[in-house]
Amino acid sequence: MKKVIVGFSGGIDSTATALMLREAGYEVRLLTLQTTDSTEAIDQARRRAEQEGLPWESLDLRSTFRHEVINYFLDSYRRGETPSPCVVCNARIKWPHLYEYMLQQGYDYIATGHYVRIESVGQHYFVRRGVDPLKDQSYYLWDLPQEYLQKALTPLGNFYKSDIIRQYGQSAPPRESMGICFLEGCSCRAFLKKHLQTVPGEIVNEQGEVVGHHEGYALYTIGQKKGGNLHLKGKVITGIDPLHNRLQIGSMQQLHYTHLILGSYRIMDRSLLQAPTPFQVRIRGVGQNPGGRAHLVQHTSETLHIQLDEPAIAPAPGQPVVLYQADRVIGGGFLKHYF
Repeated sequence: MKKVIVGFSGGIDSTATALMLREAGYEVRLLTLQTTDSTEAIDQARRRAEQEGLPWESLDLRSTFRHEVINYFLDSYRRGETPSPCVVCNARIKWPHLYEYMLQQGYDYIATGHYVRIESVGQHYFVRRGVDPLKDQSYYLWDLPQEYLQKALTPLGNFYKSDIIRQYGQSAPPRESMGICFLEGCSCRAFLKKHLQTVPGEIVNEQGEVVGHHEGYALYTIGQKKGGNLHLKGKVITGIDPLHNRLQIGSMQQLHYTHLILGSYRIMDRSLLQAPTPFQVRIRGVGQNPGGRAHLVQHTSETLHIQLDEPAIAPAPGQPVVLYQADRVIGGGFLKHYF
């Protein structure tokens, strides 16, 4: 009997994953990663494990999570960038600790409730989009190394969410993890104001003329049109200057870019960089921006330069850019520059 460690929140997706694997004949053990001070999620996971009769344990990662994810989140805004904490959490917290726990316990696999599929092609493992386009989470898993993917099971990737609710909806509470977990009901803006020293500053137009004032550059993102006491009258934020605590505004047309420079990138199979086949690019976890094709221009050990057939609209430094061939994730990186 193969043994699997399931990353477990007690919600419907992780519960369905655990039950599905048990029904398939695996020996299942549940592991809940505690990343915040709230005990609600831990209590829910423990109750669900007891109700299903599955062995369960929690792992306190609050200190590591603060260092690796929350500090990254705050530092990104300090630099005038737009972070993606879920990508960083998966690569630095969730999957590494599931993998290490698997090794320590002598288990064979790790499993999560992500709506993705994992396949091997030749000597390499790839994340593929889940069959449910509304739940596909492949964007958030581009930075996982091969050793994790080789040992990973993601059974929900072959199902639509409606199928999971219909089959397992009575076996778990309908609670889902939505949004950024460590905000815990607080708005992103309120969280940033609480943890960052924000100082009001100037808003300037394309000519450098002062046309208004903001509440602190770290509270805003590229492409933002409203909110945060903004009165831009048809304009959007086109630039963030942390050094001078200044926002620049202009037209949305100024935020159309066809060249993207990625740093801290990962490619699942580096021979793909030499392939003439174009790939698709996804810049945001929700939606497809852009949905067209992209081509490699140049790559070094530090950066990857790609050119888009159609422009990306309002990309922001710090955002992950994920590369696909059909439904297969071939890699990704963090946006450094664009033009």
